[in-house]
Amino acid sequence: MRVAIVGCGLIGGKRAKSIAALGHTVAGTADAVPERAAQLAKSYPGCAASADWRELVARIDIDAVVVATINDSLAAITLGAVRAGKHVLVEKPAARSADELRPVAAAAKSAGVTVRVGFNHRFHPALRKARELVDAGACGPMMFVRGRYGHGGRVGYDREWRADPALAGGGELLDQGVHLIDLTRWFLGDVASVSGFAGTFFWDMPVEDNGFVCLHHAGGQVGWLHASCSEWKNLFCLEIYGRTGKLQIDGLGGSYGVERLAYYRMLPQMGPPETTIWEYPGEDTSWNAEFRDFENAIAGTTGTGATLTDAIAALDVVAAVYQQSGGAKRAA
Repeated sequence: MRVAIVGCGLIGGKRAKSIAALGHTVAGTADAVPERAAQLAKSYPGCAASADWRELVARIDIDAVVVATINDSLAAITLGAVRAGKHVLVEKPAARSADELRPVAAAAKSAGVTVRVGFNHRFHPALRKARELVDAGACGPMMFVRGRYGHGGRVGYDREWRADPALAGGGELLDQGVHLIDLTRWFLGDVASVSGFAGTFFWDMPVEDNGFVCLHHAGGQVGWLHASCSEWKNLFCLEIYGRTGKLQIDGLGGSYGVERLAYYRMLPQMGPPETTIWEYPGEDTSWNAEFRDFENAIAGTTGTGATLTDAIAALDVVAAVYQQSGGAKRAA
């Protein structure tokens, strides 16, 4: 495929690298900062930077578009690309709200194009192995999921775009929390009801720095989640509990620590479980795996990538917590 990148920051660069590694062509770039688009284009022979993303997605030689901008532009650019007849991989959360995303889903269905949402955590090897084990019945019927995800920010974090509700749409629950929500839905199914609180405890900003969520799933299971940007040691931990076993995923590589999956199989006599450990050191392979799944989706294979329906469901959860919290509330 010939692929365009709209949004040429860190994630746009990762996507471009992955696209080229898989044998596709990075055919065009666009960014709100033209110099950034030009810089990324230089790395890929024949790639042309555009001053306007609309011109780029309208090009007849473009097959697919990756949208990797900040949150306020995700839905509008995806909608423009869909209306131009392009397949789209849009980064999470895909919009600032579900209401922004619903028209995109309707347009994609009408245009007959494939849109996937960049919930790349589904493609981390520990999580793919966990899903394989759950599907094989290794843990028995699902009971509940407990998830924690967070980082500690950096000096000036509360003055960056993620702290501006007009640009971001929300705070930490919308930023990293949607990954936890998406993964929990992936393992437990649709959400029936939501309770939670989004609060600002540390950072001087009008969006939340911590989100606490309890999901009640349609099948009776529960998801208990916490996303934080006052997590002073970067953390990712997802625990999946079944009636006969438990899976625990820790780390995502880099500052989050080596990615690791532990499988604890409950024995008939109970007591200490039988334990199997897998570790996945080295380079993050989720970007390549997710784009390969996107290719397959375009070709008609369902795959495991997140759809617009998945993204809307995750954003509906976030909206419910915000409504219950009266917006992002500052803790006393």
